[in-house]
Amino acid sequence: MSIQSEKDLRALARVGKVVGTTLEELKRVIRPGMTTAELDAYAEALLQAQGARSAPRLFYRFPGATCISVNDEAVHGIPGPRILQPGDLVKLDVTAELNGYVADAAVTVVLEPASAQGRKLGACAEAAFHQALHSARAGRHIYEIGRAIANEVERQGFSVLRELCSHGVGRHIHEEPMIPNVEDRRASRRLTEGLVITIEPIISAGAETTVTAPDGWTEKTVDGSLSAHFEHTIVITRDRPIILTAA
Repeated sequence: MSIQSEKDLRALARVGKVVGTTLEELKRVIRPGMTTAELDAYAEALLQAQGARSAPRLFYRFPGATCISVNDEAVHGIPGPRILQPGDLVKLDVTAELNGYVADAAVTVVLEPASAQGRKLGACAEAAFHQALHSARAGRHIYEIGRAIANEVERQGFSVLRELCSHGVGRHIHEEPMIPNVEDRRASRRLTEGLVITIEPIISAGAETTVTAPDGWTEKTVDGSLSAHFEHTIVITRDRPIILTAA
């Protein structure tokens, strides 16, 4: 969506805060020995306490309040009986709806004792996000975001999962424009002031492609390599974007 009024901005800021604070609380409580279902139930209670709803469940009938993806699971992991283990890379992806507005963010948590590769991969996804922020300005081409992400990820020796992308958001989870996480000159539309998008590097330690698991939801690296994901919802301005989902 594109922000049309102060009302829009205030409403998006409210739901963004819900998402950001929920992620911070999940990062605080996550530990080896928990099941992903237990973590998801805690997330749902946090959303409900803030008057919000799970957007994946609302819009897509996703079988969980949040997406929790572990190790080679890149995105859209279904919470369930899986027990988190020391060293796991856990992607926490929270998308909430509040009063008709939607915000979306994700973080990779590396459970101790972490491998050097896992720690570096998680940090790389976050670094790629921050590099992309420099290209997220009104008047810039969409493909510049993907170029910045890919350059940073490849500089650190990792791979972008090319089928997965950043996107517009605001009234629905996935809106136009779709924003490749690699340089794709077909994405030549220029960013406009007030446009609400996610930037979300989704990367791996190996292959550039994913495969859908038998559950029909979870996207896994095709070679079983570790993956990481970092995401915020932002508003495009002429200068530095506004990060709505920062806690």
